[in-house]
Order: sequence, then structure tokens, then C-alpha cells
Amino acid sequence: MFIVGLTGGIGSGKSTVARDFTALGVPCIDADQTARDVVEPGEPALAAIVQHFGRDILQPDGTLDRRRLREKVFAEPAARAWLNQLLHPLIRERMLQQCQQAQGPYCLLMVPLLFENQLQSLVQRTLVIDVDEATQIRRTMQRDNTTEEQVRAIISTQCPRQQRLALADDVLNNSDNVTPEQRRQAVAALHQHYLQLAAATDSTAPPSR
Repeated sequence: MFIVGLTGGIGSGKSTVARDFTALGVPCIDADQTARDVVEPGEPALAAIVQHFGRDILQPDGTLDRRRLREKVFAEPAARAWLNQLLHPLIRERMLQQCQQAQGPYCLLMVPLLFENQLQSLVQRTLVIDVDEATQIRRTMQRDNTTEEQVRAIISTQCPRQQRLALADDVLNNSDNVTPEQRRQAVAALHQHYLQLAAATDSTAPPSR
């Protein structure tokens, strides 16, 4: 399977672009959804989290209390390191399984922190959705009903824009001056490009760069 890693800073519109690709029949694996799946009730990871943090990490219905977990790991670097060591390999393995099971010449792997977590080796191509920082802030404030200070704090933990662009194989401009039709046309052009790349790639080869 030829895998395209789709990434971009917060508020760049990754999900919108992913939906454009999905409308063209391209399977999309969402790392955020996979991260939620591996801690569902019945999953070994959730049992390990409960054993480590205690049962008060659960909601009354037995699901993970994500807010409480975030509070715990934010306050304790060692706890955050333990959690990452538990979850990251599981998420990586689950994402690769989903990619290999996907139907079609290629699939998208949408990972917000693709470069930050050094996951480029999982994909053959990287596509960055790009907007300027002011747009990131405004969109995220509107979407999440949060403050500018909070959004800037998130941006500061992510890969700097210029570094992200330098690492990208392909860039899609998703600024406000790009109309939905122009964005869809850009996606369609990339789709054709990826179809050609996938056809030229030995589908039995493991992901490499």
C-alpha cells in the first residue's frame, strides 16, 4: 500500500482536505481516532492505564476520563513519558494495520504530529496543509471556543511552519483566499499524482523513504 502522510498545524484544515480525498474514494486513517480506539473499554491499553493511575481515571460508564488523564500527565512528566511509551507503539501498529487493510491504490494517514513524532518512515509521501499562523489562531479560537493565548501555546509545541514546509514532499495552500472549489481542484491534482506514484511503486515493498 502506498501511504501518503497528511499533516499540518492546528487549524490548518486537515480534516477538510481529508474529506475531499475521501470524496474521491481514497481511504483515510485518522491517527487521532486510532488513539481513541486503542483505549476503548476491553482494550489492553485501558487496563494498563487503570492499573497505573487507578480506577478514578475512568468515567462512570467505564470509559477513559480523558480530561482527568490529561491533568495527570500534564502535571507529571514521568507519567506522560510512561503513557507515551505505552500508547505510541500500539497506535503505530494499529495505524499500519489499517493502512494495509485499506482498499485502493493508496491511502492517507492523517497524523497531526507526523514530523514531531518522527513518523515519516511510515509513509512514502508527505502532504502538508499550510496556512499562516494568524489563520491558525483565528480558526482554532472559533472552532474550539478557546483563547488566543491557549492556541499560541499549542502552536509553540508543534513543528515550526517553515520547518514543516521544508520537510514536506507536497504542500496544499488552505488559506482563506483559497475557495473551496480551488481547494478541491488542488486535491484532485494531487490525487492524480498519487495514483501515478502508487502505480509506479511496488505495492509489496514496506514503507520507506
